[in-house]
Amino acid sequence: MEFLQTLFNEVIGFLGISQALEILRSGDYSSFTTYDGIVSLIYPIIPLLLLLELILGLIYKKAQTKVYKVNFLIYIFNRFVGRFIAIAMVALCIGLFQQYAPFQTTMKWYWIVYGYVVWELGHFVYHYLGHKVRLFWCLHSTHHAPEDMNLSVTHAHFFLEAPYADTIRTTICILLGVHPELLFLIMFIDGTYGAFIHIGENLLKNGRLGFLNKIILTPSHHRVHHAKNPLYMDTNFCNLLNIWDRVFKTYQEEQHDIKIEYGITREMNSGNFMDVYFGEIAALAKDVWRAPGLANKFRYLVMPPGWSHTGEHKTAKVTRKAYLESL
Repeated sequence: MEFLQTLFNEVIGFLGISQALEILRSGDYSSFTTYDGIVSLIYPIIPLLLLLELILGLIYKKAQTKVYKVNFLIYIFNRFVGRFIAIAMVALCIGLFQQYAPFQTTMKWYWIVYGYVVWELGHFVYHYLGHKVRLFWCLHSTHHAPEDMNLSVTHAHFFLEAPYADTIRTTICILLGVHPELLFLIMFIDGTYGAFIHIGENLLKNGRLGFLNKIILTPSHHRVHHAKNPLYMDTNFCNLLNIWDRVFKTYQEEQHDIKIEYGITREMNSGNFMDVYFGEIAALAKDVWRAPGLANKFRYLVMPPGWSHTGEHKTAKVTRKAYLESL
C-alpha cells in the first residue's frame, strides 16, 4: 500500500497538479487568483502537453518510443539521485554572493526586463561552456542524445547538470543585482518556456511561431540547437531572448532545405540508458587514459569535444567551418 501511495505521489508530482489539488480540496477557489494559484495552473501545462504529444504520436504512428523510454528512465533516475542538489546550490550562491552586488532590483517591470536579460546571459554562459568544455559536455550530452525532438527531452539531463548550470546562472544574476525574489520568478518563467521549446512535430509541425521567430527564440531555433548537421552545430544557446546569440554570433535560423538530424556525432545507442547517460564520460575517460603526458590529459578535460592531441580535431567549430567553406 505504501508503494502505491509513493507511486501515486510521483505521478501527481510529475503532472505538477499537487498544488492545484490542494486548492480544490480546500474549497477556497479565490486562491487561484494569487501568484501561487496562477503557478499551480501553469505548471501542469507542459506535462499534459507531453502526454498529448505521446498520444498523437501513437495515433500518427510516430511515437518515437525509444526516445520516450530512455528519457522516462532518466527522469526516474534523477528523481532519486539529484533531487535537491540544484536547489541547494541556488541557495548557497545567493548566500555567498548577494552581499557583493552593487545594487538590488525590485519587482518593477523594467527590473524584470533587466533581470531576464541578465538571466539569459547566465544561461548563455552555462550553455556555451556545456558545448565547449569536454568535461561539461559529458553532463550536457545526455540532453542532446535523443534522435528526435519531443517534450520528454526536457527531462533528459545528467543529474549533475542542473547544479552546475544553476551555480553559473545564479552567481551571474546575484552579482549583477537580481534580487532572489525576482530570480525565482524568472526561473519559473524560463523553466516553463524552456520546456515548451522542446515541443515535437506531433504537436507543432512548424516551430517558427510566425513573426515571433524574428523576436524571440522559438521551438524552431531550439530544434536547430539540437541538430548535428554541420551548419547547425553549436548555435542558439539562449532560451527565450536570443539577444546574446546575436551578440556573440551563435544565432542560426532553421533552413527550409536542410532537414534537421537530431542526436550527437559520436556513434552510440540512443535506446540504451547507460550509453545515453554515461557514454560520453566513458569516452572521455578513454581519451584521458590514452593521452601522452599530463598536459594532454588535462586538455582533454577542458578543450571542446572533438579536440585531439594529434591535431586531427573534429570539433563543432572545425566541422562547421569546413562545411561553410565547401558551399
